Parts: sequence; structure tokens; C-alpha cells
Amino acid sequence: MSLVSLWQSAPDQFSNKHVHQVMGFAGDGKLKDGNDTSNEFRSFIDRIASSDLSRYAFECLESKFDGSGFVLQDIVNQAGRRLGFQVQNGRYRGTKGQIGYDGLWEYPDGDQLIIEVKTTDAYRIDLNVIDGYRRALIKEGEVSEDRSSILIVVGRQDTGDLEAQIRGSRHAWDVRLLSIDSLFRLISINEEIEGPEVARKICDLLIPREYTRVDGIIDLVFETTAEVRDEISEEEVQGEKLTISKPEEKKPKFKPVGFHDECLVPIQKKLNIPFIRRSKATFISADKEAALICTVSREHHTSVGTGYWFAFHTHQRDKLNTFKKAYVAFGCGSPDSVLLIPFKDFQQWFDGMNMTKTDTREYWHVQIIKDGDRYLLLQKANIERVELTKYRI
Repeated sequence: MSLVSLWQSAPDQFSNKHVHQVMGFAGDGKLKDGNDTSNEFRSFIDRIASSDLSRYAFECLESKFDGSGFVLQDIVNQAGRRLGFQVQNGRYRGTKGQIGYDGLWEYPDGDQLIIEVKTTDAYRIDLNVIDGYRRALIKEGEVSEDRSSILIVVGRQDTGDLEAQIRGSRHAWDVRLLSIDSLFRLISINEEIEGPEVARKICDLLIPREYTRVDGIIDLVFETTAEVRDEISEEEVQGEKLTISKPEEKKPKFKPVGFHDECLVPIQKKLNIPFIRRSKATFISADKEAALICTVSREHHTSVGTGYWFAFHTHQRDKLNTFKKAYVAFGCGSPDSVLLIPFKDFQQWFDGMNMTKTDTREYWHVQIIKDGDRYLLLQKANIERVELTKYRI
């Protein structure tokens, strides 16, 4: 039985397994270029949560084992996929006649990163060798000279010597440095904010600009993300038309609600599709064949009963339109009340919903009320409500 099959049949048994133990279930347990172990492990990490991916990365750094560097290399490349890059895996071991890069990441608009993964900077890195990989790729037409650069991903935070080495070399404007910790903080940002501009900004941070190491910039982004997230959520709820409150009542300070992951459990069971989070509300299937937008709402007391309000953005519509299998899901108050709607059904109702347009965002107001055991989608005046009860899972 393959590693993925074992995980799918008993996922709880993997929750406390060290990555070294997980490797024991894949093929012969030894990563080699093109072997079954490599294929099984890469297929497995394609499906797991980013939190598990991060845990495995730090286990590779904290408790070295045979092949831990190769495992880390695969994990770093998987991290690139989570950030929206098209990733080409490199080789574990250098081979004559083969370009020895660890990974090649390409952003959809054309920027390309040649990846070098290092567990430590205890030894000097020969930047000429890494630059040689880039030059060879340019010569073969795999990357362009003006849109490609080198990203060195290291396990340690203390990289002063390596930073100085890069700054003092002729490669300073082609190389950037990133720690494993900051790499996964970027994934966290990408998964907690909804919007296509986030991934683009993350890519910009990794492209050589003015700084050798970008961790300081990432720290700043990470610290301010929570404030931005709260401001977005509060603004959207204030625009919602279902909410009412008595004049004498003092409205409590808004706190964002989030139970997307809990909603994902019944959705995956219903569709028999394993999904991976790509942003706050966007999930893509492990085989890249299906997409899901899952949003959630707290309960609101309204003049017409219990109500729920969601924002569905135009960029989310555009994303779903690129998949043959596409779904929207609405968590109504809790994971126990989830509406799962095929996108082909949902998009028929756009014209009947109110829409907000600003300089930076466009979204429909998805207003759902619960009438007894029935769920109804409110529409504009004089347009009949849409019965959604059959979509509850």
C-alpha cells in the first residue's frame, strides 16, 4: 500500500509521526532521483496541511537523519507550490551532464527563481557553482536572464557570514537569502488573507531588489497582517444589510470568525476530494483538478430571522472559472451547517445579488437566512428568494 493510501485510510496515525518515521512508509524509505520513494513522498506532501509541512521541515533541521537534506529539499519545493509558483523539482544528487539545482520556481507572470536549499551555513557556499546552474538554464532556454534569480533557503536564522559573502560577491544583485522559518511565515500570510495581490507581493519579496536578506521585511508584513485582516472583516460586516441591533444596545467590538478548516471535513467527505488551502478561503484539490471557495459567517439576528452574510469576490469567480470541478461552500454559523453548492449553480444567481465595488475590491453580498429548517438566498427587491436547503451537507 502506498504512503498516500496509508494516510488516507488512517490520517490520525500520522499526527504524531516524525517525518523520519513517515519516510519509512514510502517505498524503500530512501530518496533517490526518480524512484518510487520520491514519487510517493512528493505525492504525500502534496496533500497534507501546511502546518504539518512546516513541522516536518523543522524536524529535518532539529534531528538529522539519513536523507534529511533531500526530504527538506522536497518540502521547500512544496512550499513554493503553496505560494503559487509552478515548481520543477531539482535533483537530490549531482550528476554529470545534469544541471544540479534543487528547484526551479516560476510565477505565472514570468519571474523565475533557481532554488538552493541548505540546512546550515556552517560551510562557505560556492556562489559561482549556484550561478553556474542559472547560466546553464539560461543557455538551454529554461529561464530568461532578465527574469531569473537565485534564492538560497537556509535552515538557520543566524546567517550573517553568508549574507556578507553574498554582498561582497559579484552575484549580489542576483541572489537572495531566506530562512525556513520565514518561508513558512509567508505561507501563513498567504493562507490567512484572501486576494490575488497577496501572492504577487510575496513573490516580489523574493526577487532581488535592494536587500540581501528579506526576513526583516517579512517580519513587518507578518506583524501588520492581523490588523489588515481585522479591518477587512469589520468593513465587510458593516456593509451587510441583514444585521440589526436595538438602539439602546452597544454593539460589541467585531471579532473575525473563522472555522474554514472545520467546514472542510464534511466537504471532503461529501466530495471524496482532498483539498489543500491556498489562501484564506481558496482550496485546491491535491490533483489540481478541483477548486473550492469556502467562506464562513457568524449568526446575525435580523428582521427576517437568523441570517448569515458572506462576501464573494470577483477574483474568486475568476479562479473557479479555470476549473472543471468548482464549488462554493458557506459555513452558516458553525461547521454543522455547511451549504456546498456547485459553482455552475451558484453563478446563475449573481445578477440577483447586491454588489459592492471599490477601487480595490469587487464582491457580491451573499445573504442567506434560515427559516426553520430551510436556507434561503435573499435577492434584490422583487426577485424571488432561492431555496438552498438541498445543498446542506
